[in-house]
Amino acid sequence: MPDNILQLFLEAIQNGTMEGFFKLISYFQTQSEPAYCGLASLSMVLNALAIDPGRKWKGPWRWFDESMLDCCEPLEKVKAKGISFGKVVCLAHCAGAKVEAFRSNLSTIDDFRKHVMACTTSDDCHLISSYHRGLFKQTGSGHFSPIGGYHAEKDMALILDVARFKYPPHWVPVPLLWEAMNTIDEATGLHRGFMLVSKLHRAPALLYTLSCKHESWVSISKHLMDDLPVLLSSENVKDIKDVLSTLLSNLPPNFAEFIKWVAEVRRQEENGQKLSEEEKGRLAIKEEVLKQVQDTPLYKHVTSLLLSEDSVYQLKAEMESSLTNVAASICCQGADIFAGRSGLSDRFCCRQTCVRCYRATGDNPATVVSGTVVNGNGNGEQGVDVLVPTSQAKTSCCSSGQNGCSPMHPGSNDVLTALLLALPPQTWSHIKDMKVLQEIENLVSAENLPPLLQEEILHLRGQFLLLKRCKDNKVEEDLAAPPF
Repeated sequence: MPDNILQLFLEAIQNGTMEGFFKLISYFQTQSEPAYCGLASLSMVLNALAIDPGRKWKGPWRWFDESMLDCCEPLEKVKAKGISFGKVVCLAHCAGAKVEAFRSNLSTIDDFRKHVMACTTSDDCHLISSYHRGLFKQTGSGHFSPIGGYHAEKDMALILDVARFKYPPHWVPVPLLWEAMNTIDEATGLHRGFMLVSKLHRAPALLYTLSCKHESWVSISKHLMDDLPVLLSSENVKDIKDVLSTLLSNLPPNFAEFIKWVAEVRRQEENGQKLSEEEKGRLAIKEEVLKQVQDTPLYKHVTSLLLSEDSVYQLKAEMESSLTNVAASICCQGADIFAGRSGLSDRFCCRQTCVRCYRATGDNPATVVSGTVVNGNGNGEQGVDVLVPTSQAKTSCCSSGQNGCSPMHPGSNDVLTALLLALPPQTWSHIKDMKVLQEIENLVSAENLPPLLQEEILHLRGQFLLLKRCKDNKVEEDLAAPPF
């Protein structure tokens, strides 16, 4: 490191404006693709903040990787064209972070400097800058990188450039950095800017999540957010059964791809099905969320309707998969994750699954689905376990570790209940019958839910609103966190 750069570094440390540096440098990474600077910057910051991705990366490690950041833009599209400022903000929200984003034309250099100072004197907030390289006399155009430090006397910021194959970390005068941010992204016609990323007090989704990976999510989102309110305005909606049947009888195809339970996937343990204390803890929380869903009055209405003999009220066949079929699919996804090919589950197939339940001394029964997964060429296989959240009140589970269990894993009843609870409150406002409107509002009110389930539902609702922004191409216009 040149003497002048080292001197800046040491002086900034002495002045207390390098506090965020040490967390960031521990997770400093090089973008894996030329256009992945936004994904690399965000995964680096999310890991520095110790935000739980809700799934494992490889082996037992829970870690954000660029391949996981695909909820707002397909990775192939990012790889080909890069990613916009608004989409990176969207990804940060989806990942469960607290985000404050500012475009340069809606902020000032003085405000930016204050935010740089705040983030560099703390290790619980990090700043990602979106700027044009041309102003630094560097090759390339639009780029993202985190800010790792600040030298107050020289008014310079330390850029931890994630394109480390091109440039090492470098100090840049804040006025010049501001000028580079105060440029137009030709892809969107909007100004670049900066975002502050920190950790939320509440965790992201524990048991349920929405997905826009399947191409049908646009039609499903449109049905739930736009069409359903219109359908509910019909004079024929006379009771709660009519409300629910209106939803179920008009579900688009591939609905099961839209909302799923978050599985806990791991490589199969050589010493059997023993769970770590960390895994037991997460599984217990998932089971408590499931129990709280099944304790809601709404769940009883949904279950009653799904058990109706009238076929119009039955879910599409894909929602009625057995636990082993669901687990087989998840085992394949898990194998992809462990192989570093997230999202390419067609490369693996699950040859067999086995549902096992066991009870360690003093522990509640736990359900594990073990699968033997082979790759598409048939020349390699691995064992994958799926840890299944179960409803203890309704689980008949053996304690010897053998087959023969009949676990109540997350199914269509509770998935639909969680979905209905998560819909924005205005969904029901078109119901004309005031009595029915009042009843459904009481059933879906988040205020009436236990704190753990309330956090889960509010996170899902935030995902809903983010997906709507994506569908309406408004993620660039609205950078704030979705209102609940």
